[in-house]
Amino acid sequence: MEQVDVVVVGAGAAGVGVGVALKHAGIEDLLLLDRHGVGASFDRWPKEMRFITPSFATNSIGMLDINSVAIGTSPAFTLEVEHPTGQEFAKYLRGVSTFYELPVRSGIDVKSVEAKGDRFLLTTSKGEVSAKFVVWAAGEFLYPQTAPFVGAEHCVHNALVDSWETMTGSEAVVIGGYESGVDAAIHLARRGAEVIVLDRNEDPAWESESSDPSVALSTYTMERLLDPAIADKIMLEGGADVVEVRENGQGFEVVCRSGDVFRTAQPPVLATGFHGSVTLVRDLFEAREDGLPLLSEQDESTVTPGLFLCGPTVRHDNHVFCFIFKFRQRFAVVAKTIAGRLGLDAEDLEVYRQWGMYLDDLSCCGEQCAC
Repeated sequence: MEQVDVVVVGAGAAGVGVGVALKHAGIEDLLLLDRHGVGASFDRWPKEMRFITPSFATNSIGMLDINSVAIGTSPAFTLEVEHPTGQEFAKYLRGVSTFYELPVRSGIDVKSVEAKGDRFLLTTSKGEVSAKFVVWAAGEFLYPQTAPFVGAEHCVHNALVDSWETMTGSEAVVIGGYESGVDAAIHLARRGAEVIVLDRNEDPAWESESSDPSVALSTYTMERLLDPAIADKIMLEGGADVVEVRENGQGFEVVCRSGDVFRTAQPPVLATGFHGSVTLVRDLFEAREDGLPLLSEQDESTVTPGLFLCGPTVRHDNHVFCFIFKFRQRFAVVAKTIAGRLGLDAEDLEVYRQWGMYLDDLSCCGEQCAC
């Protein structure tokens, strides 16, 4: 059985980013395990989908590229694009992983994580690994919610679409009105389809008055949505809680709780989100009232010491860390905590403070801040 100080589960944006922070903290006895490979979930995006957050190269006043996962790196500089595609961002992650010589092992499926005394036992598809610390950074976007209501098998989840050019027909129904749903509608409309977007919320994201992109549509998406060539082809329906999809011999009927029925000849598109990978280790965390993992100020399980969480599932009070520029702020917190327990000074982590990343606590500038 292999024994290491730290295992990071996942090699996406969170796994690579926290892996670099751990190395900056002086931790060398480290492994990153991933089921598919570095950036695999981004590689699976529809080819037309792009980051809604813009990338700008690091500049002389110390601003970090909003989509960067590591100090001194920039997707904008590396890729020469402002809104990277998933495939482009995966290329950036692989470049970061190679440059920092992260010890990534691909093709390894972590089956279970057990606390064994002062260590953890990870059972994987290629044997067992023992670690003093585990950082769960396996991501949230590999497990699409494909059965949110009766008849969902008649639909196609947006995460399983290689390209919107493969979707035929002059009409479409998209179920789900946050970023991925509206993005799908925009691409379908560009292809010439008349699109109906259904969202269960009475206050859907496209009507939100919040400035937080965690709950409101991003400027990038709103700008595309308001393009007259697009807007005329998309109908947005809030308060449309879909309870069933059924075939009717000529296509499909999308039935809402209100009794409204929307008909389409093509399989409806599901933009209903994902099941998070953290469910695999759910029993090692206490749950918040919203069901998400309860964390200490160091992003550590409150019931399983040594187990840390990184990525878009991290929550503190009502702070939502669902974007890279939000959850990367927590990498140094995790790395510093682990390094301290291993007896390391973690002096190189001071650079994270200079770049505006918090090392010690959840100090922030206001109720809506997710720094």
